[in-house]
Amino acid sequence: MTIRPTTYADIEALMAIFAHARAQMIADGNPTQWGDGYPSREQLMSDIQRGVSYIVEHNGQPCATFVFIIGEDPTYAYIEDGEWLDDTLLYGTIHRIASNGQQPGIFPFVLNWCTAQCPNIRIDTHQDNKKMIHLIKKANFTHCGIIYTRDNSPRIAYQNLGTAIAKD
Repeated sequence: MTIRPTTYADIEALMAIFAHARAQMIADGNPTQWGDGYPSREQLMSDIQRGVSYIVEHNGQPCATFVFIIGEDPTYAYIEDGEWLDDTLLYGTIHRIASNGQQPGIFPFVLNWCTAQCPNIRIDTHQDNKKMIHLIKKANFTHCGIIYTRDNSPRIAYQNLGTAIAKD
């Protein structure tokens, strides 16, 4: 597998990956996290324009995508029912990770790549996203508390200071 920046030519592949991910979330009992067609085409284009969207390819074909932002995330400025492990270090945030379900080991592969860019990683997920919670815990993230997205919905927040990189 390889990781590269997403281009506008990848939009249709992204739309297909997210459609699969939304259907899988619904099947897994998580119908609301990415309901109503999230993320939108406009959001994906904005991520590409900002240079924070990435494609994971297997044998030259897109199989997953994610957003990785190094620097402060406004939704992480306030955390309740806990605290960040370290709130002074530069951190990277993984958002909108999704796959087409065809290639195993996406999350550890992406996490290893992100950790190589910035060892202090934060991530959040919906309480009903049991699959992602399992992957996050398996990768030795620490539960830090609850953050709120832009639409004020709660998310479970985690941090990994780079002491343990996920293994598949």
